[in-house]
Amino acid sequence: MLMKRFGWMLLAIGLSLAACAPNNVKEEKGWEKYFAQYKVEGTFMLFNNSQGTFQVYNLERAQKRFQPAASFDIFTSLIGVHTGAIKDTNMVIQDLSMAQAFKQSNVPYFQEVARRIGQPTMKMWLDSIKYGNMKISRVDTFWLDNSLLVSPDEELGFAKKLYFDQLPFAKTTMKTVRDVMLMEKTPKYELSYKTGWDNADVKKLGWVVGWIEENRHPSFFILNIETEDPKVDIPAVRMAILKDILTDAGYFKGEM
Repeated sequence: MLMKRFGWMLLAIGLSLAACAPNNVKEEKGWEKYFAQYKVEGTFMLFNNSQGTFQVYNLERAQKRFQPAASFDIFTSLIGVHTGAIKDTNMVIQDLSMAQAFKQSNVPYFQEVARRIGQPTMKMWLDSIKYGNMKISRVDTFWLDNSLLVSPDEELGFAKKLYFDQLPFAKTTMKTVRDVMLMEKTPKYELSYKTGWDNADVKKLGWVVGWIEENRHPSFFILNIETEDPKVDIPAVRMAILKDILTDAGYFKGEM
């Protein structure tokens, strides 16, 4: 019991960016079935900003750090637009615009953007925003080679700050990045996110970082999954789990 209380305390501290009260955190053990269905381990965090409720599956994993993979394109895009390394979302590198590269998680595009930003500037912003462990190796691989690590908890706080214009960038810069994160827009909801996928290690890793908005009320989510099974289609599975859990939680109806 003491360890469990300590765990909740750590979560409350770690989620200070998300402005959650510890008594509002609910552990959703029932969400385990969505991970078991696809034979993956993982965590899911869901913070309803208007209601102030926080639901978490796998609290321990939510505080563990992993490489961000392409979910880091959010960060690179912010720095790129801020510094001018990305002129606008139509800027083309190797036949792809920034908006297209973002949606496709095109690694070469964002590697080139990182090189244009430069390592000193990138490191300065990592330190300023305090993103994950703030470690950098090569300027064009550090978010892919396990140098930079970030927890689902930290990703959630970062996403929430981006949504509410609480990062140290111009509001136009943050809006530009939010706009390219919008993946689904219907009369009932808007779904914004960035995915990430590491297929290089023994364990394959997947991310979905973002928010769903209904009636102008945002709820922030983080999905992090991992598996050693080479047959698991991480891109398909991460979206299936995301949609399953959000549906389970009552979203997509326009009633939140």
